[in-house]
Amino acid sequence: MIDIETLKFDENGLIPAIVQDWRSKEVLTLAYMNRESLKISMEKGLTCFWSRSRKCLWLKGETSGNYQHIVSITADCDRDALTVLVRPDGPACHTGTRSCFTNEVWESETEHPFSLEMLMEQIEGRKTEKKEGSYTTYLFEKGLDKILKKVGEECTEVIIAAKAEDKKETIYEIADLTYHVLVLMIEAGISLEDIHRELASRHVIDKKVKQEKMTQ
Repeated sequence: MIDIETLKFDENGLIPAIVQDWRSKEVLTLAYMNRESLKISMEKGLTCFWSRSRKCLWLKGETSGNYQHIVSITADCDRDALTVLVRPDGPACHTGTRSCFTNEVWESETEHPFSLEMLMEQIEGRKTEKKEGSYTTYLFEKGLDKILKKVGEECTEVIIAAKAEDKKETIYEIADLTYHVLVLMIEAGISLEDIHRELASRHVIDKKVKQEKMTQ
């Protein structure tokens, strides 16, 4: 951990803070902190910024309820900028959007963004807004038993491909299994955050066990 006094604030006593979703790493907003707001952020575990327009401290979510729970704060190599990973309670932007960065300037024709969160949203959309001819909508219409059957079938396909040591086919089947598990999660009301939280708790347990073994 570095001393915050070694951070390089600008001539106005401010340092830019890039706020990202801790899971997807999506950039939510760019704000500024001074020493006081940074200290408050660290003490409360909630993002607190300095409003350049209002000239005052601004605890994100204090009026809207859209708090940003801080997971970590990291400085760049020059120590003149910060990235803040957060677990957001709601939209980051005052316009009501999840991220402040919504105005597309340019997009590659060959590279396309993808995340499990994006896929999850698309699958959920096929449940809430049914689309004729959609396989995903078909699964939701058939219900839990059909979804569970497909998950079981895909598990078997993964085992067969892995046993054959066919890497390409194993990747393909794991992707199929992942998709069907996401469908099951939505049907069961389970979020990616629920899974992240469970895995994170196990990581802490394993870390403690490892530390205990080292001290024996």
